[in-house]
Amino acid sequence: QVPPEAMSAVASLRGPAVLPLQVCQQTPAGLAVQVRRPDAFQRLLGPLPGPAPPAAWARTGCVVLHCPALRSPAPLRPRHLRSILLADHLAELLCAQGVTVQLVPALTEERSWDILQQLRIHWPSSSGGSSLTDAVSALKAALGRCPCATACEQGPGTAEGVICKVHLKSFVEQQGLLGYDPSLDVLLVTEGTLWSLAELQEAVLQCPVSDPTALPASRFPSSSCCSIVHVVNCEEEFQQQQLDVLWRILDPGAHTALQKHLVCGPVKVTNPSSPIGADQYLQLRKRQMYEASVIKYGELAEDEAWTEVIDILTVAAIRFEMLSTAHRSQITLDLENNSISTKGTKSGAFVMYNCARLATLFDSFQRAVEQGTYPPLPPVSELNFSCLREEGEWLLLFNYLLPFPEVLQQAAQLPPPSKGIRITANTETVCKFLIQLSMDFSSYYNRVHILGEPFPHLFEQMFARLQLLGAVRDVFHRALATLHLPPLSQI
Repeated sequence: QVPPEAMSAVASLRGPAVLPLQVCQQTPAGLAVQVRRPDAFQRLLGPLPGPAPPAAWARTGCVVLHCPALRSPAPLRPRHLRSILLADHLAELLCAQGVTVQLVPALTEERSWDILQQLRIHWPSSSGGSSLTDAVSALKAALGRCPCATACEQGPGTAEGVICKVHLKSFVEQQGLLGYDPSLDVLLVTEGTLWSLAELQEAVLQCPVSDPTALPASRFPSSSCCSIVHVVNCEEEFQQQQLDVLWRILDPGAHTALQKHLVCGPVKVTNPSSPIGADQYLQLRKRQMYEASVIKYGELAEDEAWTEVIDILTVAAIRFEMLSTAHRSQITLDLENNSISTKGTKSGAFVMYNCARLATLFDSFQRAVEQGTYPPLPPVSELNFSCLREEGEWLLLFNYLLPFPEVLQQAAQLPPPSKGIRITANTETVCKFLIQLSMDFSSYYNRVHILGEPFPHLFEQMFARLQLLGAVRDVFHRALATLHLPPLSQI
């Protein structure tokens, strides 16, 4: 039995994501609800709705995304790439929700970051400045006043460049901080440590604040709503906890209390002849993608267009390989020659292939219109969506077009931790969504002939299907943009 008030509540629901109902009634099995599908198509196949409104936690401030892997003095490895790609993707998701994002650290000219450019990672660069130098000086002064800090006696075993040592464990215990490694004890502070903190401070200063007139003793407005998220691989987690506690000691305030740690699981590489660098990993995947494309399409022309296609497919393969698994889980990279395929349904190449099929479909339709074979696509208001009777058409609308704004919002959520400093995020959501969309679209596209014979009695259904697939194409493009992947027009 369904309470009458429940039936009434369902029938009276309104909103952009609420489908028009045809039947809402009590049956022996419970509440039966039927949707008016043509009306649902009509409503949803106009312009796609914009991004969902930002979550309450994000409306009043900004997020500082800190990726320590970009400070690695050693050559980047796949484990570094995972946290860098995750931070890059998360920044784009947050920006799409209207959140202000500051990325730290800024890249300097001292190192070559060609691999980041090849992977389409958008990260700010800077050569530093007087403001950072002043911030480092202020931090040194704070160290001199810090009761947890003691001078280091210079001796044969003392590391070069150490300024002092800070007792972290006693501070963590006094403050009752939860979630930190119990082996945190003494940190040897160097100039580089203070420079890292100064960059974080400058990023917080650049965040918008709700009350810019509030200026307490620290350099930060007390009403600033700025969250700091350290995106780290599991091997960097201990060092980042040390930096976190040091910052709390030297600059006590609301901003340092809002630090969170988004920890990526390990990246295991199978069959490596030696430890593999990120650049070697990229080149290996590019060569494998080229060889797989030759098997599928035959010998490729050595021209700029195909080079760009292979480059984009390689980036897609790596991004999906790194981001389609929950960030806290282990990733296993199989670097054997047969580990890349253009046919695998869970790969970035498969997603890009289906995006290109849509581009080819609409290019073919446009050429046919220019040649007079078909009339132009009419406005949405003139289309007859009762022609869309295929279950695959309804699945595309119901499973992908309807929930897409919510998918982007869910992927950008950074819930505060209930206990401790670790947080989890749904950073795999977009990749999984695109993979499933590609599978269902491919199944529908292989089964249904979209561009039929040029007979007027067939135009009605063809136009309705094109409108549906145009919306699907827009979803592909907007989702891929959060991964910094351009849509392919050919493949």
